Amino acid sequence: MTGSWGVTVPLPGLELAAHAEVMRALPDWGYTDAWSSEVAGPDAFTPLALAAVAEPRLYLGTAIVPVFTRGPVLIAQSAAALAELAPGRFSLGLGASSPAIVEQWNGIGFDQPYRRTRDVLRFVSRALAGEKVSANFDTFTVSGFRLEQPPTMPVPILLAALRPQMLALAGREAQGAILNWLAATDVGRCVAEIGNPASRIVARVFVCPTEDADYARTLGRRLIAAYLNVPAYAEFHRWLGRGPRLERMWQLWEDGDRAGAAQAVPNDVIDELVLHGNPRSCRDQVLRYVEAGVQIPVLAVLPSSETADPAGLAAVLAELGPAGLVQSPEEAVPEATLEDGDAAQGGSAQGGAAEGGR
Repeated sequence: MTGSWGVTVPLPGLELAAHAEVMRALPDWGYTDAWSSEVAGPDAFTPLALAAVAEPRLYLGTAIVPVFTRGPVLIAQSAAALAELAPGRFSLGLGASSPAIVEQWNGIGFDQPYRRTRDVLRFVSRALAGEKVSANFDTFTVSGFRLEQPPTMPVPILLAALRPQMLALAGREAQGAILNWLAATDVGRCVAEIGNPASRIVARVFVCPTEDADYARTLGRRLIAAYLNVPAYAEFHRWLGRGPRLERMWQLWEDGDRAGAAQAVPNDVIDELVLHGNPRSCRDQVLRYVEAGVQIPVLAVLPSSETADPAGLAAVLAELGPAGLVQSPEEAVPEATLEDGDAAQGGSAQGGAAEGGR
C-alpha cells in the first residue's frame, strides 16, 4: 500500500459547504491528501482553505493553478496564504492549462506556454522564499516585489507536465511533477523523462466506481473526447503510442462531428484511462499506478448512481480508501455524512492536472 492516498476536491455532486464533514472523515478512511482542480467549478484555492480549517491531518495541493489566468504575484500571494493556513502541509501545483480555459474563457493569449510556466515557477520559488524580486523574465517583468509575510516553512512546487520538455523542467527546477490522463502503464515513461529520483510524482487517476460498464464507458468516452482533443493532450497520447487508436476520434473532432468523435473512442482506451468497477476493484487498479512509480495517487471520483447522494458518496469514498481494506463501508461512514440535509447539487466531472513535501 502507498503511504499517501489523495482525492480530488470538490467532490462530484456535493455542495462546497457540505465538504467539511467529508474532509474530517477522509483520514479515517485512509486518505492523506486533498488536491484541488480548477476547470469550470470552484477555483483551486478556496476548497483547500476549507480543508485546511476543517481537517488539519490532510496534506493539501493545487492541481493545478494555471500560470496564465493569474498574475505571478497573485499566485505567490495565494500560495503564501494557503501555506499560512496549513504550514508544512501544502504544495503548489502549477501548469500551463489549455487554450480553451486561457483564451476562450479568460480572453488571455496562450503564448509560449513552456516559457510562461518556467518563468512563473522561477518567480514564485523566489517570492515564497522571501526574496525581494526584481527581474526581467522572458514572458513578464517584476520590479521590487516582496511578500509581506512569506511562508515559515518551505512550499514545494510541482509542475503539471505531459511531454519530455516539461517533464524534464519539472525534474530539473521543481520539486516534482503532476501527471494526468494517463494509464498505469504510461507512468514509467514519464518518470524516465523527469530524470530526477528525488522528484515527487503525483498522478490524478480517474475513477468511476460502478459495475455498470456501459455507463462508465459512456461517461469516459465523453470525457476523453473532450480532453484528448486539446492539442497538448493529443500530442501526449501520440507520444505515449495511442495515436493509431485515437486518429479516427481526432479526425472526426476536427471535422466538427463531436458525437461521432466520442463514439470513435475505443473501449480499450477508455478502460486504460478511466478505472471502473466496484470500489475495491478500482482501488486495486489505482495501486498499479503506485507500483509503476506514482507516490501520490489522487483519485478523481466521477459521478455515478452509487455516488448520487451524500450517503452513497461517503460509502464509496470509504471503500476506495486504504482503510476500506479492514472495515466495511457502513462502519467507516460517519453519521454526519448521511444527513439528507447535505443535499447534493449536480456536479461535473473533474479534470485539469501536485507534490507532497513530506
